[in-house]
Amino acid sequence: MAQLADADFSKQHAMPGFNTVTEASSNRVWTVGGLCHAISDQLKARFGLVLVQGEISGMTRAGSGHCYLTLKDEQGQLRCAMFRRVAETLSFEPRNGDLVQVQARVGLYEPRGEMQLVIEAMRPAGAGQLHEAFLKLKAKLQAQGLFDEDRKRLIPSRPRCIGVVTSLSAAALHDVVTALQRRVPHIPVRVVPAPVQGADAPAGLIAALAAVQKLPQVDVILLVRGGGSMEDLWAFNDEALAHAIVDSRVPVVVGVGHETDVTIADYCADLRAPTPTAAAELCAIEQAADLSELDDWQAALMAVMHARVEQSWQRLDRAERQLGRPSAGLHAQQLACAGLANRLERGVFNSLQRRQLALQPLSMRMRQAAASVPRLMSHRLDKSEWLLRSLDPALVLKRGYAWLQNQEGMALVSVSEFEPGQQVTARLSDGQVDMTVDTRTKT
Repeated sequence: MAQLADADFSKQHAMPGFNTVTEASSNRVWTVGGLCHAISDQLKARFGLVLVQGEISGMTRAGSGHCYLTLKDEQGQLRCAMFRRVAETLSFEPRNGDLVQVQARVGLYEPRGEMQLVIEAMRPAGAGQLHEAFLKLKAKLQAQGLFDEDRKRLIPSRPRCIGVVTSLSAAALHDVVTALQRRVPHIPVRVVPAPVQGADAPAGLIAALAAVQKLPQVDVILLVRGGGSMEDLWAFNDEALAHAIVDSRVPVVVGVGHETDVTIADYCADLRAPTPTAAAELCAIEQAADLSELDDWQAALMAVMHARVEQSWQRLDRAERQLGRPSAGLHAQQLACAGLANRLERGVFNSLQRRQLALQPLSMRMRQAAASVPRLMSHRLDKSEWLLRSLDPALVLKRGYAWLQNQEGMALVSVSEFEPGQQVTARLSDGQVDMTVDTRTKT
């Protein structure tokens, strides 16, 4: 009954110009939405992911972060949608007029019945050929051992000086210097400029690497540049530059482009950083980290010291309990000393009194002696004076005696000392007489 009804309906409502027999053979009437959905399914099943090249036109970015654009060439155009999750992973900023290659799913935007491409990846046109060259060079250098991990050197955590090779006009230089000033302001930085894009860039980078190695105390080299297309970064996929990085006597940290950008220089570097700023952060331990570590060591040492002090106090307390309180013994000693001091004071006082009493008679005798000594001494002095006068030779001479002496002034006291004819002098009380010995007679 349903089939008959459908056939009758088709006959009754047949429009001029339609082949009712052919239409009726499909035996189905599609709704617009159903047909759009079926076409969308067929497109997805038929094409899956496709690689399409064209020029960007009419590109807009919604507040949600999704991008909408048109890819066109001389023969046609296709509407495209690129959702935020994909747009945020791009290594370049697509603009109207750029020739790009996109990897996309073919589908139908059913609310409008328009075919569209849902972009899953995008790269500048020509990157495919460059990518093939990149893979070929990568395989060659890998076979030569340039990427071996056991060849790569450790980056010194506290370098004496940091060398930087990049363009003076590159934003990467500002990012690196800013990061180093923030993290390690105490480490000097030496910048050797070099081109980072173009045909002459590889030779310039090689020369700059050789120059920075000759600078004194440079312990690590940062080879950096900002993001860009694959063509912009192609200088870092140079074979000669790869060998220069490997042959460098100073460890090299490479930070080129964004995190998703990978170059041959990244594989050859002693350390690969996702960005120039990350390269600066990886080349040395942050000063704040060193200071924090010093604080931790200080805290640990203080904890050990406090523990030792507390242990010493506990030992002291135990010793005090075993020996008794030192203050009690000291107080007892102070009392004993005070008693001895009092006894000593009384003993000295009593001794002085006894000596004073014993000295009173002696003092009286000394006063008496002091009064009698002058008279006694005067008497003795008078007696001595009389004795001295009695012995005066002049008094003897006055009594008629003479003093005989030879010519040498020697006293003559014996007859044996005289010789006949000898000249002698006789000293008398009032003068002297020169005489000659006539004879000598001994009685």
